[in-house]
Amino acid sequence: MPALGLLIPVALVAGWFAMGLRIINEYEQGVVLRLGRFVGVRTAGLKWIVPFIDRMVIIDMRVTAEQVPPQDVITRDNVSIKVNAVIYFRVVEASKAFLQVTDFLFATSQFAQTTLRSVLGQVELDELLSQRDKINRQLQEIIDRHTEPWGVKVTAVEVKQIDLPEEMRRSMAGQAEAERERRAKVINAEGELQAATKLGEAADIIARSPGALQLRYLQTLVEISSDKGTNVVFPLPLDLIRPFLESKQK
Repeated sequence: MPALGLLIPVALVAGWFAMGLRIINEYEQGVVLRLGRFVGVRTAGLKWIVPFIDRMVIIDMRVTAEQVPPQDVITRDNVSIKVNAVIYFRVVEASKAFLQVTDFLFATSQFAQTTLRSVLGQVELDELLSQRDKINRQLQEIIDRHTEPWGVKVTAVEVKQIDLPEEMRRSMAGQAEAERERRAKVINAEGELQAATKLGEAADIIARSPGALQLRYLQTLVEISSDKGTNVVFPLPLDLIRPFLESKQK
């Protein structure tokens, strides 16, 4: 009986001690409150807190990808669009993330929505479509500056999708088609200019060397004669037979 009486208190103490054991994963940190007051942060491993007195809140320190719901935005040039984005952030100070804001996930998401509407409302549609990287960096800097007191670091913000009105899509498609036609005409004109320049240079060379014209004429005859199923009637240049005529007259 004495041994049994001693065993019961030992078992109670062991059970009380076991109730205070906590396991914290490598990617987590535990914020410990003692009677409502902050007493410290516990890192990864097997930790012990005082049962019924201490309370531990686990904070995930990994990068979180939060989807920003589609937002109705009116750009600076009065175009109504719908834009959604993705924000990447992580907790760098677990104590601030728990003590300075009620729900850092919800607060960060809400602030990202308001910032998205505010920033995109100050740019034109062409700038939004052509300079998306610049706008992403601007969004990231603004959101990160406001979430820093919460112990949250915003690593990136990406504008994911831009939905344009149907009439704007048709207008942009027509503009793109006109631009392609303009480029094709410019390329054709440049080709004609280069061809005309080369023909002029060739004419100048032939004018300085009359024999070059005869050689070119003979080369053309050789090329035509390669096709045996074709009959070609061509004039004979007088320059080729003039020496024979002059010798006959003499």
